[in-house]
Amino acid sequence: MDLLQSMRLFVRIVERGSFSEAANDIGIPRATATNAIKALERRLGVRLLQRTTRHVAPTSEGETYAQRCRAFLSDLEAMEDEFTTSAVRGHLRIDVHGNLFRQLLLPRFGEFTAQHPELTLHIGDGDRLVDLVREGVDCVVRAGEQSDSGMIGRRLALMEEVTVASPSYLAAHGVPLIIDDLERQGHKMIGFVSSRTGLTLPLEFTEAGATRLITLSSPLTVTSSDTSAALVREGYGLTQAPRFRFEDDLASGALIEVLPQNPPTPTPLSVLYPSQRYVSRRLRVFIDWLVQVFDDQP
Repeated sequence: MDLLQSMRLFVRIVERGSFSEAANDIGIPRATATNAIKALERRLGVRLLQRTTRHVAPTSEGETYAQRCRAFLSDLEAMEDEFTTSAVRGHLRIDVHGNLFRQLLLPRFGEFTAQHPELTLHIGDGDRLVDLVREGVDCVVRAGEQSDSGMIGRRLALMEEVTVASPSYLAAHGVPLIIDDLERQGHKMIGFVSSRTGLTLPLEFTEAGATRLITLSSPLTVTSSDTSAALVREGYGLTQAPRFRFEDDLASGALIEVLPQNPPTPTPLSVLYPSQRYVSRRLRVFIDWLVQVFDDQP
């Protein structure tokens, strides 16, 4: 393994805290990774990593070397991007909720892959928090206000939100006409547990220009918006989500919008990427495509 490859491997090991995971990310055997780092340490004459049975961490010299490697590799990629005239190529790792990808991005995805046929992508799907640096993810698309100072965020859209329930649920519990009817009629909500706080999120309504947060009984709590959507269709309670999520259900009558005069506040949708990294060509073209897709949305 040449010096440049060894530097990339070393940085990945520091980010992952694991030889095995870093080797898997790069696509080499663990033994090759181990031998490459030993050769790098011999070359430099210092110990770069402290190894235990469960974790790998950089020594003080290793931390300094990792910072220098990151800066060097970033400058190298920037230089190559500045002078190259070839097609965008490489591997891009993104993370976006599966339903959002399927409903809003997939119909236009063929445009992106046709424009950049030499670019390969890994598409992660989840509601969980993602450590972009540690997991080697180039960017994530996330809903809600973002407060991570280590990330750069670019706003894509404001998504209209709705409160919905099934006809069978409303037949059993009554149709609320005002917000106070929710507690008066004994309504239940499908509790969504925040991956950030571990707490169940309240329902949100707007009234006379103000926001009201209502926490109802939630016999069922979930951590997946897909599970929440399945449960609301089966009549287990109220839930709130972006309107696009339930457009077909609302059109068919499978779900009914509740308190349409008191909708939740719109939810911002953003693309996030690490602030300390150079924004590569492959990431720039993907973000530009995302912006165009949402600019074209009604």
